[in-house]
Amino acid sequence: MDAGAALVSTDYNKLPLRAGSENHYIQAVNAIPALDADEEHSLACRYRDNDDLEAARWLVLSHLRFVVHIARGYSGYGLPLADIIQEGNIGLMKAVKRFDPEVGVRLVSFAVHWIRAEIHEYILRNWRMVKVATTKAQRKLFFNLRGSKKRLGWFNRAEVNAVAADLGVKPETVLEMESRLSGQDVGFDPAPEADDEDTVARAPAAYLTDQSMDPAQTIESQDWADWQDHALSGALDALDPRSEDILRRRWLNEHKDTLHTLAAEYGVSAERIRQLEKNALKKLREGLGGHTLEA
Repeated sequence: MDAGAALVSTDYNKLPLRAGSENHYIQAVNAIPALDADEEHSLACRYRDNDDLEAARWLVLSHLRFVVHIARGYSGYGLPLADIIQEGNIGLMKAVKRFDPEVGVRLVSFAVHWIRAEIHEYILRNWRMVKVATTKAQRKLFFNLRGSKKRLGWFNRAEVNAVAADLGVKPETVLEMESRLSGQDVGFDPAPEADDEDTVARAPAAYLTDQSMDPAQTIESQDWADWQDHALSGALDALDPRSEDILRRRWLNEHKDTLHTLAAEYGVSAERIRQLEKNALKKLREGLGGHTLEA
């Protein structure tokens, strides 16, 4: 049977994964018929030799169910399954792009590496606000230690040495990663509903020095504000009256005028007002010496 005929009954427009539609998506991808070896080889050759994007699309669609199967294995990291599936789909598309049908392996075997790689990168970027794994050895430990800790809990010295030998890293690296995995994210500020003074005191923000009442900081801030006011006033005075009026009414007044309001008043087009505004802003920046004004 032709590969196109096998997939023609699928409504591709219903496949994109959206929030709240995971079950629908999974049902849809599971309904897509799988390709046999001959169909897969034919499509892969068409894409490789002719850049046939339709063939590539069929290769991707027929393997989406496999991505879902892999993604479900990473559901224990507290991240949305929908996002994990999407990252796996990116890996699948990269695999299709690099797949050589003449090597003699099926696409599903070749794509495993790419799918898992994308999912791993996503998990490492999003599992914690602070990265827990930066080196290659740490990444390897991250995904291996989580499974081991679920079975064994805290490691003793012999287990640490065994894991280190098995993964080819130092025991100190295993201990460091174990400590990172056992840590919990802490909000910088206490939760809004936290009434306990001890809870508030243990928030990271409580350990920072309050410099709001520092006389040196106060004087420096006031001097900077005075300089901004003086520099802005001087830069505005250097503009022609029309440009200054446009900037004031477009940026500085409490109630901003629209381009069309100013265009009607000056008897020019809105595009002309936009050009005058752009040129005036450029002159204003030059007059300020390249400094950026704070809001």
